[in-house]
Amino acid sequence: MEEVLRTNDPVKLSYAQHLLSEAGIDSFVADQHISAVEGNIGAFPRRLMVKADHKLRADALLAELRRE
Repeated sequence: MEEVLRTNDPVKLSYAQHLLSEAGIDSFVADQHISAVEGNIGAFPRRLMVKADHKLRADALLAELRRE
């Protein structure tokens, strides 16, 4: 699995998952539980992961989202 996005923003994370899903790319949210446990202070951002063979396509889809 390769990281394509790291964020503390649940809305941005959800939108990124939606974009990938619409493109037929399966994704996985890493660090979701530790982020919830730490009290939402932002110390542990969630990471959006995709299979290595989908990374280039996912990076292209999320390029504009990462600029924000």
